Amino acid sequence: MSFNTFGHVFRVTTWGESHGPALGATVDGCPPGVALSDAVIQPWLDRRKPGQSRHTTQRREADAVEILSGVYEGRTTGTPIQLMIRNTDQRSKDYSAIEATFRPGHADITYFQKYGHRDPRGGGRSSARETAARVAAGGVARAVLAELAPELALRGYMVQMGPHGIDRARFDPAEIDRNPFWVPDAQAARDWADYLDGIRKAGNSVGAVIEVAATGVPPGLGAPIYAKLDTDLAAAMMSINAVKGVEIGDGMAAAALTGVDNADEISMGPEGPVYGSNHAGGILGGISTGQAVVVRFAVKPTSSILTPRGSITRAGAATEVVTKGRHDPCVGIRAVPVGEAMMACVLLDHLLLHRAQCGDGPRGRIG
Repeated sequence: MSFNTFGHVFRVTTWGESHGPALGATVDGCPPGVALSDAVIQPWLDRRKPGQSRHTTQRREADAVEILSGVYEGRTTGTPIQLMIRNTDQRSKDYSAIEATFRPGHADITYFQKYGHRDPRGGGRSSARETAARVAAGGVARAVLAELAPELALRGYMVQMGPHGIDRARFDPAEIDRNPFWVPDAQAARDWADYLDGIRKAGNSVGAVIEVAATGVPPGLGAPIYAKLDTDLAAAMMSINAVKGVEIGDGMAAAALTGVDNADEISMGPEGPVYGSNHAGGILGGISTGQAVVVRFAVKPTSSILTPRGSITRAGAATEVVTKGRHDPCVGIRAVPVGEAMMACVLLDHLLLHRAQCGDGPRGRIG
């Protein structure tokens, strides 16, 4: 099995390759009667598409989504929703020189070791191009969440590029849409632009850290053991191309805290429990607390660079690799809307799971 599907109730299967005629997603388990159209999904894809600034790959793709099934007269029918995005700007010849060579840091060698065959054109299924299908599916999830949990809002943003992090004292949500890095710190956006220009001109690349936060998440989402909300969120983020680490709440930093520092104290407010902090990232015992759910993931530097790197051919001969073509100097920039989409899919999946077992709202009422 190739495991191209994720989700328990709201299930998403992605298909297609970077340089094939099209790619897309099949979404199953979507509730019926939800308002949905190409126009509802397209804005999310527009945020991810390439070529929007000098800081991303200059491949030009409209990323126009087409709904082929599962919608009638503007509303979902409850049957599988087929989403398709046509590829229109492939340049497969850019990859002819590496057809028999493995690129260091890329999935070329592991795909070949597993399958005995690989698609060298842009990496095939291992390409970040596959994430366009996830963003389209995330657009469906957002449409359903808007009807079932209208108070829920989620947003992603970059908090680190290479060694440079944001100053959280300058955190301004309104700034996220004002710069090409989705960063909530105006000064960091200016500094990062100069830094990334130098990386790009050197034919190099750099990694990043993205944070996705969801507010208005109802308490009770998730299951205690094998379907923990944080387990599925971590798996969803880790499945994104080039992601090498995931944190929930304080994550790795929690190891440096004492129990006194880490405990999110609870008091009773006029509308229910109130927490004095959110080290847990909105999840305790795999179940949402009602606080903001906060996830961070680290994206490695783009493997395709112009600096020669040592490698081997399929025959085992030593060689050097220079990857030509159009590539992101920091793939983390376009990973922001992908992280948002995966968060939306997981939260909707768990909302539907919770409703199936427990009905609407939390079972245990406090106060």
